[in-house]
Amino acid sequence: MQLAKPFKIPESVLVVIHTADLQVLLIERADHPGFWQSVTGSRESLDEPLAETARREVLEETGFAADAPGSELRDWQLANVYEIYPRWRHRYAPGVTHNTEHVFGLQVPAALAPILAPREHLSWVWLPWQEAADRCFSPSNAEAVLQLPRFSRAPMS
Repeated sequence: MQLAKPFKIPESVLVVIHTADLQVLLIERADHPGFWQSVTGSRESLDEPLAETARREVLEETGFAADAPGSELRDWQLANVYEIYPRWRHRYAPGVTHNTEHVFGLQVPAALAPILAPREHLSWVWLPWQEAADRCFSPSNAEAVLQLPRFSRAPMS
């Protein structure tokens, strides 16, 4: 007997992966080709710290270790509450219609080639931040990328 998959927790992270010169990594969803996004993912448990959710999702979706030398993960202290697209509501408990998304930035030392999970993502691209914002399918993702100059720091030494 197969156990039912638990419902997703309607609290997630969005991680804008970028370089010091504001190149942004976008990945294309496998379940919706043409939908480009930053790394996203839900908490696995209610007590999982959001920074740990961000580190886990970055590793799962790109193969990047957020604590690798030359990388810096920052909580931007921004949260978006948005309506979950109807096509994805079946993943959540009945009646759940909104998600709270916490925004993080991960500065990496260079435009590295990610290792994608083929069941999740088809391809990747590094783009200048304004072009990346234009390509994001999610309005909250586009807005986060547009905030990048405000939250990025000078090149790390």
